[in-house]
Amino acid sequence: MENLKKQHPPSFKAKVALEALKEIKTSAELASEFQVHPTQIRSWKAAAKKGLA
Repeated sequence: MENLKKQHPPSFKAKVALEALKEIKTSAELASEFQVHPTQIRSWKAAAKKGLA
């Protein structure tokens, strides 16, 4: 059976996290736009905030 997990490059994660940090769109809207789960977006956003501190 193949690995069903999708691997996203760090540049993609950063792009999505930056959009989430702008707080212009909701996690659900970003999830639809970037084709990732809203929980994943919130996780990347939290990691970005932690890394900036």
